[in-house]
Amino acid sequence: MELGLVGLGKMGGNMRERIRRAGHTVHGYDRNPDLADVHSLQELVGKLEAPRVVWVMVPAGEPTQSTIDELAELLEPGDVVVDGGNSRWTDDEKHAEELAAKGIGFVDCGVSGGVWGLENGYALMYGGDKENVAKVQPIFDALKPEGDFGSVHAGKVGAGHFAKMVHNGIEYAMMQAYAEGWELLEKVDSVTDVREVFRSWQEGTVIRSWLLDLAVNALDEDEHLDGLRGYAQDSGEGRWTVEAAIDNAVPLPAITASLFARFASRQEDSPQMKMIAALRNQFGGHAVEKK
Repeated sequence: MELGLVGLGKMGGNMRERIRRAGHTVHGYDRNPDLADVHSLQELVGKLEAPRVVWVMVPAGEPTQSTIDELAELLEPGDVVVDGGNSRWTDDEKHAEELAAKGIGFVDCGVSGGVWGLENGYALMYGGDKENVAKVQPIFDALKPEGDFGSVHAGKVGAGHFAKMVHNGIEYAMMQAYAEGWELLEKVDSVTDVREVFRSWQEGTVIRSWLLDLAVNALDEDEHLDGLRGYAQDSGEGRWTVEAAIDNAVPLPAITASLFARFASRQEDSPQMKMIAALRNQFGGHAVEKK
């Protein structure tokens, strides 16, 4: 089939290549003309035969909204827009309603796979009406990993991005657990080869995973991670996961703690610890360290 793909960055560019390898035609648009096959959304839509499918892979928020607004004026009834970026699930319902008013279908799709997706395939979680999903199915089949698993029609519009959001929340907690274990191993004198301890866990243990494999890769590149600063950004989906947990009264202590740990990583000198040090000094005369 033919596909219009908007956004050809690290994810979108590799997705274009994987879809093409599966035998489909992809017309890609990006603001960077060096990456693009066409040079406007209007030209992109003009290249496609109806019913058209246009897949959007741009940053969440205003970039996605403005792209969908423009596509709504260019596409026709029966066409479908797929949002494969990291949009918040609450935006999906809004986009679906706006496009439905013009007879255009909408599917939201959470995509996981990162820079490895070109070769390994992308895990896909999508939401929307069955008839709209069916129009995109050949592309889902091209992108997913080989085998029976790796993609799911998660439910109604918004379900795909909600499932991907929870996936990312779990990812936060898993990374935090590996990081805490690594720091403790590095701290003690008795363990003399932390990297090989991590490598030994890759087979036969209940904590083996792709994240563990990637941790070993990182330690092979820099055994003690001396070249990195202890600063971790968050994409926003961890925050949304915690907010959704509050809205639904679901306890998420591990995921919430892992998000707060990232916030702590951005502080050169913790204001909270200043207060704790001051209080310990006040009630117990404990020593404090001056700047």
